Formats: sequence, structure tokens, C-alpha cells
Amino acid sequence: MRQQILLLTTPSSYRLEAFMRAAERLGVRALVAEDAPAAMAGRLGGRVGIDFNDEGRALADILAIHAEAPLAAVIAVDDSGAMVAARASAALGLPHNRPEAAEAARDKHLMRRLFAAAGVPSPAFRLCSTGEDLGLLAAQVSYPCVLKPLRLNGSRGVIRADGPAEFVAAARRISRLLERVDPTPGPKPFLAEDFIPGFEVALEGVIDGGELRVLALFDKPDPLDGPFFEETLYVTPSRLPAEAQAQIGAVAARAAAAVGLERGPLHAELRVNDRGPWMVELAGRTIGGLCSQTLQFGTDASLEELILSQAAGLPAESLGRTGGAGGVMMIPIPQAGVLRAVRGLEDARAVPGVERVEISAPLHYPLVPLPEGDSYLGFIFARAAAPAEAEAALRAAHACLTFEIMPNIPMV
Repeated sequence: MRQQILLLTTPSSYRLEAFMRAAERLGVRALVAEDAPAAMAGRLGGRVGIDFNDEGRALADILAIHAEAPLAAVIAVDDSGAMVAARASAALGLPHNRPEAAEAARDKHLMRRLFAAAGVPSPAFRLCSTGEDLGLLAAQVSYPCVLKPLRLNGSRGVIRADGPAEFVAAARRISRLLERVDPTPGPKPFLAEDFIPGFEVALEGVIDGGELRVLALFDKPDPLDGPFFEETLYVTPSRLPAEAQAQIGAVAARAAAAVGLERGPLHAELRVNDRGPWMVELAGRTIGGLCSQTLQFGTDASLEELILSQAAGLPAESLGRTGGAGGVMMIPIPQAGVLRAVRGLEDARAVPGVERVEISAPLHYPLVPLPEGDSYLGFIFARAAAPAEAEAALRAAHACLTFEIMPNIPMV
């Protein structure tokens, strides 16, 4: 009988398809549990609906699934399922990260506190609340600073402020966003932390027995200095000197240990300046969106295959990255409105080095840019002999594309 794994995901996940393909290639049976309100929990077509917010009920549902057919692993595809996966794995006696570590990898305030206690280089921070006197808060923080919600991902709600007036405006904007995300009454927490100058990198790794193995280091060639922090280009291998890359890996390993992660995937974001690497944040999952498709290991293994192999105790392909230089552009949303047309796709796909262009936003779909939005127009993938060539191909392909967006009509 094939091993069975349970994948915890959300309806809007970009990542699930890659994990499903990986399971098929490994000969593992993948069952999908999708986050759903309690009223919709149960069987949803070929999937299981589980309310991740009700951890007790979610755990009971997973134990029932295990009773029907034993699970070899419970894996959170997205951050939202991390706590449920950790608690279920503990209850089933499966290898796992402690629930406390899973929580710290999701909560930016708890993460910052643990980094500070362990001496991990990271920005000074202050926990704030939308219910406080924002003008008084604005007079007490240092500038420039970055305001961010505690649990949103993908730079959603992250805003730079260079002075008190910008601080108050940013805090009010975050407050409106958090009220939409969580309409329960009461003030909502957010962080204000020092802005760290420098450039950003993203590290992809896997942790086994508390030891971090760096699988890939991505440069982010576009500056991320605010006021919003929309990520666009990821290119690997990094063009940084070997010594700098080693320092980044060492800081990421210290950060993972401070949070308590002991196994599974690690995605870490860092800023680098003349004082070395600084931790922005980390997550106990793979890289977001479709970006993992830039990575290839061994003969032809995907990142998701490595993660599933470790979780299910299967022999893994080589952890050495192959395939030359690779890059991905997350196509940014230029303005709010409704997507009417996409032009230039054939020209973009014909750019030398471009592997494919995928438009994930459907036509007639309302677009919401950062800092409120949580998606992209699509993705461009490129491969070349050198990182600079992959980056150039991505930029050339993006320049071929035009998007017809009908602006939102203001409500009177």
C-alpha cells in the first residue's frame, strides 16, 4: 500500500499543484485538506474541508482520517496550516516541529522577540496596537521605520514611514486592512520596526535534526526600500561573494534555531549591508507563489519532492541544485481595477532564455495592488548560463507585456 500524506492548504494557494505533482512522481498518495469555515467542513469533492482556526476540531478530523488510512506525514503547504500540522504530527507521533516553533515562525512579534533573545541580527521593534493614540506612538518611534501586521505574508500591509505624519497614515491604512481580514471587534496589533538599509536576498533551505542545509540563495535585484515592498525578481545562484553567502547561511541557521525549527523546509528573507546580514523574517515552508519552479535538484527533482521525501522518510534526490542560473519575476499589479486584456504574451515567450510566462490573474478579475493585495498578475520564468542573463531575459519579457486595466469607479 502506498504511503499517504496529508497536505494542508488554502483555496487560493499557488503551491498545492507543485506538491501534488511531487507526490505523484514519488508514488505517494496525497490527500488534500483545505481550510474551510466550520459550516463548510467535511468532504469537498475530492478534498477534505477542515477549519484551521478551530484547532481542536481540526485535530479530531485529522485523527479520523488517520484511523481510516494511516498518514506518513502531515504537511502545511501554506503558513495558515502550520499550527494544525505541528499539533497533528505530535498527536500521531510523526516527526515534526514543536507547535511553539510553528507558532513563532508565523507570528512576527514572537519571532522578533526570539531573535533578540538569541542575539540574531534583526531590527529593533515595538509592538503597537490600532487602538493606541497613533499620534503619540508616532512621536515615540525612530525613523525611518517599517510598519507591518503580525501574520500577513508576501509584504501585505508592510509600509515604510519616514516621519510622524507617514506613520499615522500607514497605521490607519493597516488598521483598515486588518479590519477586513479579521472583522472581530477590538484593536489589532502591528509591529513598528527600524528600517534596515541594504539589499534583500531570499534563502531556501531544508532543516534536518536542527541542521540547516542551504538549497538556494536568491538575489533580489530590484531595490526594496519602500514605501511598499512588492517583490518582483528572484535570481539564483546569488552573485554575492562566497564569504557573504556563508554569513547569510550562518545567520539564517541561528534564526531558525532561535525560533525552534528542527526539520522541514525553511524560507528566509534577509537584508545585507556593510554590517552583514540581518534577518527580516523566516517561515517553516517553501518559497511562495510559483517561485520554487526555478529550482531543480539532482537529475530532475523539484523542491517539493525533497520536502515530501524528508517528511515521509523516503530516500531523497541529491540536494545539489542543477540546471544553471534561473530566475522568476512575480509580475506586479500596477494599479487597482479590473483586468480586461493582456497583450504581448507571444513576444514575451519568444525572448531567449524565457521558459514560460503564466498569467494567473483571470480576465475580468478585480486587481488589488500592495499593500492591501495578496496576489500577482502572474509569473515569468527564465533559465540561462549566468544569473545576469536570466535577469535580463526576465526584464525583456516583462517589457513586452501590456495590461489593460479598467480603473475602479469611485463610489459617490
